[in-house]
Amino acid sequence: MNATLNYNKILILTTALLLALLSVSCGVMKQANDDDSGYPTKRGRTSSAVRRTGGNHNRDWAKAKPNDDNLYDDRGVDNGPIATDEEWKKLDIKLGRHDNKRLYNEIKSWLGTPYSGGGHTKQVGTDCSGFVMELYLTVYNISLERRGGLQFYNNCEPIDKSALREGDLVFFNNGDGGKISHVGIYLKDNKFAHASSSRGVVIDDLTAKYYVKHFFAAGRVKR
Repeated sequence: MNATLNYNKILILTTALLLALLSVSCGVMKQANDDDSGYPTKRGRTSSAVRRTGGNHNRDWAKAKPNDDNLYDDRGVDNGPIATDEEWKKLDIKLGRHDNKRLYNEIKSWLGTPYSGGGHTKQVGTDCSGFVMELYLTVYNISLERRGGLQFYNNCEPIDKSALREGDLVFFNNGDGGKISHVGIYLKDNKFAHASSSRGVVIDDLTAKYYVKHFFAAGRVKR
């Protein structure tokens, strides 16, 4: 009788062991056939990761890919995002693909800065030559003289007013002995940016009566 009980115990243990081994084997097979890697599995089924994303990772990549025309000017220099078009439209300036977006974005960050004689910062204020000096250093990495007169005579080649292009400097005098008393930077379509003694950093039109009357010279910065 004892021999019969021992035989039954061995049979039960053997059966339990076989069932446990079979369960582990099925689990391994299931994992191999339906993993989370995003690649087709051994039986040709699409993995759960691909099923959850619709099976097209490139679709999201295409949406995220930046528009190169918005980030680069014609020289291929990364200029960052374009300044808000609506704000430039209010100033009657329409930006094109070949405009230097870095220049316009930097000017935008200065707009409204108060006038301060001898100053050249956005926080405290700036005068006209300080504004031009800082703008050229930031945008073009070119150091200019501190005073408007020296910027014309030392840093510029005189050019005709009709030859003005983006980045050129425009100089004015108030009739005091014909000396240069004001400077700004030319943009496009007769518009120029400058630090006005009464309005701070603004954009004005060269064809305005006041600026026509007091125009002194135009200069192209030596590179």
